[in-house]
Amino acid sequence: MRKFFQEIKADLKFKTAGPGQKLSEPSRYGGTLRVPKEKPKAEAAPKPRQAPTDEAQMAAAAALARLELKPKGKAPSSQEAVKNQVRKELMAEAAASEKELSVEEKDLASPDKEGAAAPSVSGVYFICPLTGAVVRKNEKEKHLREAIESYFSVDPVAASIMEIHTFNKDREKVRAGVETMAKYLDNICLHPEEEKYQKIKLQNKVFQERISCLEGIHRFFQAIGFETKTLPVPGQETTEEYYVLKEEMLTKLEALKDYKEQLLSSEPVRAQLDRQLCVFKPSPEAARFELPNDFYNLTVEELKREQRLRTEAVEKASMLRTRAMREKEEQREMRKYNYTLVRVRFPDGYILQGTFYAREPVSALYNFVREALRDDWLPFELLGPGGLKLTDENLAFNECGLVPSALLTLAWDAAVMADIEASGEEQPASPLKPELLSRVQTLS
Repeated sequence: MRKFFQEIKADLKFKTAGPGQKLSEPSRYGGTLRVPKEKPKAEAAPKPRQAPTDEAQMAAAAALARLELKPKGKAPSSQEAVKNQVRKELMAEAAASEKELSVEEKDLASPDKEGAAAPSVSGVYFICPLTGAVVRKNEKEKHLREAIESYFSVDPVAASIMEIHTFNKDREKVRAGVETMAKYLDNICLHPEEEKYQKIKLQNKVFQERISCLEGIHRFFQAIGFETKTLPVPGQETTEEYYVLKEEMLTKLEALKDYKEQLLSSEPVRAQLDRQLCVFKPSPEAARFELPNDFYNLTVEELKREQRLRTEAVEKASMLRTRAMREKEEQREMRKYNYTLVRVRFPDGYILQGTFYAREPVSALYNFVREALRDDWLPFELLGPGGLKLTDENLAFNECGLVPSALLTLAWDAAVMADIEASGEEQPASPLKPELLSRVQTLS
């Protein structure tokens, strides 16, 4: 083999022409040799090879040790085979190290890890109308139940009515059940002398379908003076369960009428969305938002799936979408968010922040800003991205594209501000209320 390469080298040396010379004889190893146009530059001396690192030496030693521990089969035919096997082992070691590194990088990138960007708000919160407590979104219903339960010791009738209207989500069933219950009470009040109206059979089909299925209804019966009794069925030898009005309630028919009106006119107990009003100093970070999962109607997994499907749809889309398709896409986008975090930047740079329902009208934002002003009569406009004026206050935030977050700019009425300046009156440093400025924060 060595002799073969020496022959090739000699032949190439013989066939190579010097400057200004031509080659007339083709090379027997693959075509005519070409004359270089210019004298090739001398190649730089190769850099001395660096010694392998400690880590590389340890990995090689470990690979060779594993080879020695493996069952001995047929001996390798040459030293090159051993080198190839060691090379495979080292490559496996490197791949394993890269895999471990990628896992560590993924952990560091996780939002749950320390050092991740802090959210703009810690979550969505509500104010309980019964206790005044501020609770997080996922604790809202539990707190309402506990508050209503504790209210039974104060007013059992009102508490049971709250249960009926608050915890039965099917509003049509609630309406049908409440109206049926009101007819029972009307019959008692209109015919107090007739005993048949003072008893309600629990197994009655109408009672089962319209009333018994409602949460809180049985506690309402007990609160207004009914008690359960087992009575014989007329003309039969069997017995049935009944609600029977206590005799003393026949002397309190006006109270029964009041209970009926309360039942008909009541509304569900709704916790009020806490705006989480914040005032920030001027900051270049005003347009950066980090929102918690509370702001999204979809779960994190559903959001990832939605994004993947949208990406695939864009890649596959080779035709123009119709207007109906675009509207359907917009509607799906609007339903994705339940809440929005809005910041309003004032001309002096201060920033007012609040949380809103995504389906609330923009008028709620205007009221929110007015309530924060020292002089709430000052006219102003709110400008969206690109300087677009939010003139239609009846539109919802999601209809204006202000979800799940938005940075708006407040602009004063120029004519009014000119009149104020012409009057010569000294103006405060900030238009915001002093109590808000006293707890101003730095936006991080």
